[in-house]
Amino acid sequence: MSKQAKIAIVLGTRAELIKTFPVMLELNKQKIPYYFIASGQHNLNELCDKFGVKRPDISLSVEHSGSSRFNSKELKAIMWNLGLIFKIKKELKSLKNLKYVIYHGDTMTTFTSSLASSRLFNPLKKYKNVHLEAGLRSFNVFEPFPEEISRRVAGMFSKVLLAPSALSKWHLRHKKGKEVHVVGNTVVDSALHALDLAKKKKVKILSKKKFALITVHRHENLKSKERLSKIVDILNSITIDSYFAMHTNTESKLKQFGLYDKLMQNKKIKIMPPMDYPEFIAQLEQCSLIVCDGGSMQEESLIFGKPCVVLRMATERQEGLKTNFQFLSKLDVEQSKAKIQEYLSKDFKIEKYSNPYGEKGVSKKVVEILKK
Repeated sequence: MSKQAKIAIVLGTRAELIKTFPVMLELNKQKIPYYFIASGQHNLNELCDKFGVKRPDISLSVEHSGSSRFNSKELKAIMWNLGLIFKIKKELKSLKNLKYVIYHGDTMTTFTSSLASSRLFNPLKKYKNVHLEAGLRSFNVFEPFPEEISRRVAGMFSKVLLAPSALSKWHLRHKKGKEVHVVGNTVVDSALHALDLAKKKKVKILSKKKFALITVHRHENLKSKERLSKIVDILNSITIDSYFAMHTNTESKLKQFGLYDKLMQNKKIKIMPPMDYPEFIAQLEQCSLIVCDGGSMQEESLIFGKPCVVLRMATERQEGLKTNFQFLSKLDVEQSKAKIQEYLSKDFKIEKYSNPYGEKGVSKKVVEILKK
């Protein structure tokens, strides 16, 4: 790709790419060139191929293939981030006629990209730096950590803030001198596109009966034996077949705390490796219950209307909690068990709601802003 592109996109993790690839597809559709910078936090090549977008034009470090680059090695993470700031700044400086720099979400790459593209490091810059999925807040810097810090820093140093909902825009109301737009959440486009891919591949659904999908991977949960013990108790209360897509970090911590066998003894719980995104969305679209500690699954719960129990103390996706089918557990075992029982009851019905993150076409709204 020529370095004449007016748009640069900086991404680091697979989750960022999953939520940004629809914007890339829309740019391609409108024949708008972009320069794709990968930080190397994850290896993105295979996922780019899957979604039909180009591989990164440059990767700023050796890509990591696992689920976590640092596995809680804080000093190593800090040093990598500091170095990345100057690598991103140097790469952006080499781009001619740059108009927008886009980064997504709340990862370490988001944090460093917002700084590297800011006036703090580039006082004479003419381009605008854009935070996609801006304004999410849990109002607790430790829940989730360090994501809450990353998104606040990005909000502080970005010029254009693309908010996924009216609530997230309200969180940004004090940001003077910023361009704030409510566009919706690109995950709507991501999930629907992934579902189409899964249907074309005729992905086999896990069960013909009612089933639950489980994921647990948050650092603040994995580092605590007390939290994981409560989570295992909650999971063991699910009365339908449950499929636990388990990351290696999660398995390691469950075994370390002597909790893995307690799950294995439950014949209702099937432990399986993580699925690729289209397959996972195909399962989610057919499941009867979601039990998770991740943010994106809360959003996907709203897209497909699936009851969701959130295994967290606080969440930045607060919009869904206003419906009658999302529950923030705060790891209260008895309340969580009762809520699971309620959601699985034959009498439970989802009340009418409007997805606060918008409908299909969010990515087109983003691109229209970038064309201004």
